[in-house]
Amino acid sequence: MHRYQRRLRLFLAVTLFSALAVSAAAAQEPGADATWKSLRPDIFGERPIEEASPLVRLTAPKRAEDAAMVPIDVEIVLPEGDPRTVSKLTLIVDENPAPLAATFTFGGSRRDVALGTRLRVNSYSYVRAIAETSDGALHMAERYVKASGGCSAPAMKDEEAQLKNLGQLKLKSVKADGMGDASQASRVSQLQLMIRHPNYSGLQMDPLTRAYIPAKFVDNIRVTQGDELIFSMVGGISLSEDPAIRVSYDPDGKEVHVDAGDTDGRKFEGELKPAS
Repeated sequence: MHRYQRRLRLFLAVTLFSALAVSAAAAQEPGADATWKSLRPDIFGERPIEEASPLVRLTAPKRAEDAAMVPIDVEIVLPEGDPRTVSKLTLIVDENPAPLAATFTFGGSRRDVALGTRLRVNSYSYVRAIAETSDGALHMAERYVKASGGCSAPAMKDEEAQLKNLGQLKLKSVKADGMGDASQASRVSQLQLMIRHPNYSGLQMDPLTRAYIPAKFVDNIRVTQGDELIFSMVGGISLSEDPAIRVSYDPDGKEVHVDAGDTDGRKFEGELKPAS
């Protein structure tokens, strides 16, 4: 009898633990499917999207250390013999007030792209990377990120320092040998760009007046090498303060030029001259 009771208690304990585990797993992704289903037609209409595409790899932390600066890396690699090229990459944070973080357009005949940046994540959310190939097909990878408050987090620098350095560009080219895996995208050179800008989301409060700071952010970037486009970007409030972008490219000895602007109409530019 006692043995039967012990077995019954053990069975009930295991059953309860399993139910709690399933419930906790479900709670990690509240309404995720509903949010994406409502977003998808607004951004892509009725176009089909290949989910969990083998062409796209997205790396993001499961739990972010800083919700206002969540690092993400995307690699897009077409298989050998595929005649298509990579034309665009769209980054989406489902649960953000403005989910469409940025859309990148790539120049040239790119068959592989590696790109990294930093995003704001306002609450537990799927982050999505959706690549478009030259035939118009869409290919998606997704990661669930636990973070909160990224869009309302106060700026890390005071306003005086921000205005003093507003629009300053840091631009350099680095060899990517040994970075990432053995894909072509991780072996070529990478261009690293950072623009000093608070990238106000419109959800931060002024600590003195307690009023919301109006949205003001970098919304366009264009980077060229000679006359050839490396990439252009249209961005929103989900990009972090001091937007930073790393992208693979093939140096050809020509000057790299950056033209960027923000929602106040300010223009920023810089260049990287070829090594002599």
